[in-house]
Amino acid sequence: MLRATSIKPITTLKSSLLANRTSQDQALQEGQVVASYGKRYGVELKDGRQISCVTRGKKNDLACGDQVTVKMTDTFEGVVENLYPRTSLLFRSNAYKTKTLASNVTQVIIVLATTPSFYEALLNRCLIAAEAAGIKPLIVLNKCDLADNSEAMKLLKVYQDLGYQVQPLSAKQDITPLKKWLNKQTSVLVGQSGMGKSTIVNALLPESAVRTQEVSEVLDSGKHTTTAAHLYHLDASSDLIDSPGLQEFGLNHLTIEQLEHAFIEFRPYLGKCRFNNCKHIHEPDCAIIGAVDNEKISRVRLTYYKGLTQEIGRPDY
Repeated sequence: MLRATSIKPITTLKSSLLANRTSQDQALQEGQVVASYGKRYGVELKDGRQISCVTRGKKNDLACGDQVTVKMTDTFEGVVENLYPRTSLLFRSNAYKTKTLASNVTQVIIVLATTPSFYEALLNRCLIAAEAAGIKPLIVLNKCDLADNSEAMKLLKVYQDLGYQVQPLSAKQDITPLKKWLNKQTSVLVGQSGMGKSTIVNALLPESAVRTQEVSEVLDSGKHTTTAAHLYHLDASSDLIDSPGLQEFGLNHLTIEQLEHAFIEFRPYLGKCRFNNCKHIHEPDCAIIGAVDNEKISRVRLTYYKGLTQEIGRPDY
């Protein structure tokens, strides 16, 4: 005798599948990475909640500014499931690893100061990284109220002559000069420790209570004050990312072609050397070297270029 079995109608099965799919879709929420703590990230959801997230497996290459989808695992915790395509990415690299700094930014603000003294080599590296990433750079000379800025401005004239904007600033006294550059931009602050990046954020957003520390006068260098990257909303159309202080900025991810193009003053002369594969090191009839000899290009900038070609592992041709 055949035993009667209970068969669910097709419409019931479809309803059940749709219900399960809806439940799964609801578990995935869109958000933006607003803090990066190494292997853990702060994500701001569409409803304004900020939750703590990890990534799947060993992936930990997210950056502040990333747009993601998150699967909730608790009320204020989740797992990042997907990363949306980025419009821009600022990162640095050495021979061993890559460090993402910020994504989907429209402006890199390189913060220098009259004291402690800044590293011109680091400034050049930041400019090169911004150019290679296709992100507009702005140079800010902070702490102009603490020391005479005439020597620093004289040093920065080379970069002004190249077309880079240089904004003097005394963030503790008046942050207004910087505000015009931040309007309708997603900006990331970069620079060596002690330049006053956290002070700038404090002046723009006093409620953020970013921790600052005294600068070591003995070492003439700054102490690390920001240990994680944070994204702040300045208004409905302007965001600001504060990144940890830098002591180095590796550019190992660049090719020679990308490197030479990132020196904006080289661009009119590229392709005009005698040899098609000219590396602008010591080749005869090099258009770049000729421009340096004719004082069209700063010899200091060519020296930085030569040093970087060696650093990123390409031999001296």
